[in-house]
This record gives sequence, structure tokens and C-alpha cells, in this order.
Amino acid sequence: MTNTHPNQPLVALTIAGFDPSGGAGVIADIKTFTQFGCFATAAVTSLTFQNTTNVFGAVHQTAEAVRRQVLPIIEDFHIAGVKTGMLPTREVINEVARLFRETELPMPVVDPVVRSTSGYDLIDDEALRALIVELLPLARVLTPNIPEAERITGLRITNEDGMRRAAQLLREMGARAVLVKGGHLAGEALDVLDEHGLITLFREAKIETTATHGTGCTLAAGISACLARGMDLRSAVGAAKRFVTDAIRHAPQLGRGHSPINHSVPVRFDP
Repeated sequence: MTNTHPNQPLVALTIAGFDPSGGAGVIADIKTFTQFGCFATAAVTSLTFQNTTNVFGAVHQTAEAVRRQVLPIIEDFHIAGVKTGMLPTREVINEVARLFRETELPMPVVDPVVRSTSGYDLIDDEALRALIVELLPLARVLTPNIPEAERITGLRITNEDGMRRAAQLLREMGARAVLVKGGHLAGEALDVLDEHGLITLFREAKIETTATHGTGCTLAAGISACLARGMDLRSAVGAAKRFVTDAIRHAPQLGRGHSPINHSVPVRFDP
């Protein structure tokens, strides 16, 4: 029986990989959901072996194991927001898409995780095709960074115009909305949101740092939490981007590689 007590907190669900160093994946998502005022739940798709310097391997969960994690959660809680991250195999992607089609889960924020910050490939071409065909049309918003957008679309992206073209192509491939993140480009930190053809640009001064571990996970989780709170997509992206920028600025500088960011910074819902 679903608990519908009027004072219950909003529940957010992440379906993603586990990073034992705590900077990315479900741990980063849980920290973010909590900071944005949501009760965090999680289903693990892959156990990765990593730290701030590198990803050393992974053991993926079966599609059945992912499904058996998710079903008890949605049978017990009303889920207000969902975010997907690392979905490592075609079978897992197909199962996650099936869950969205067969249940009352809200449309997810899909972070198409294909490569770690350190350069480790987290998804093969077969799984990527399944993500495009099965999950992309179910997404509330897709949040690729430049390398991810390039791999999915086949385009080379070097500037704002390329980001716009990639976002449009991804919408033509089935996404309702696309946020192309421009952190890999020189200059300011520019993100391009294409929502049903309406373009919104998000600009922040770029912080020169190596403290970028888990930024994509955190941004997608922040957007999902804001959508769960009833915010419109543009406001959700703005609040999540401000949070990530502040979290980078106040990063703890841990480890010998790409430091995790600081998930304890305050959330600025308003600009």
C-alpha cells in the first residue's frame, strides 16, 4: 500500500551505478536529493571500482536484479521524481524502459552516462542504441555533455551553434527536451536547453579546477528533485546549475585526481 500521508516528504529515485569513492553515481544523487529537500531512494545498476583518479572496472547488475530493486520501492512509496544514470547494458536499459512504460513512475531525467570523468567507457555501442530507441522517447529531459552528445549524434561540437544543432537532432530522435552541457568547451560554462524547440541558454563563469567528479550526476539529480517539487524545466535547470557551480567552487579537494564536489552547499532556488 502506497503511503500518501499529507506530510510525507517528496520521494526521488535514482537508477544508476555505484561509485565507492562517493563522488558520483547513486551516492552523489542521494546527497543531491537530500540537499534539495527530497527523500532519496536508489537502485544500483552496476558496482564500479573507482576513485578520483580512474575507473578500474565494474560488475553490472542483471536486468532482473534492477527490476527487483525498483518494484518494492514503487509499491511502497509515491515517487515524485526519477533520474537515471549509468545503464551499462542493453538488457538493463530495456528493463528500465519497461518499468517506465508499465508503472506510474514520472518521466525521468536521463543522464546518458557513456564515459567517466577519467575517460573510462561505461557503455557499449549496443547499449547506447538501446538507450536511444527505448529510453530517450520516455525522458522528460536528456542531459548529455559534449562528448556524450557527439557520440549519440555523430556531430562534432565546438561551439554554441554546434550545441544547438545537437540538441535539435536529439529532439528529432525522440527526446522531449535536451540540455547539452558545454563544460568541455573553452570559455564560460554554457549549457543549451532545447525544450520543444524553445532555446534557453544558461551561463556561468567557468571555474578553472579539476574538482569535477560527479558534476553530471549531480546536475541531473538536482533537475529531477526540482521537477519533483513542481518547478518548470527551465527553473529546475537553473537551480541545479547554480548548485553545481557552487559545489565546484567549494569543493573539498579530496584525492589525487578529479576531486568530488561539495554537496553540502545551500540550494539557491531563485537566481
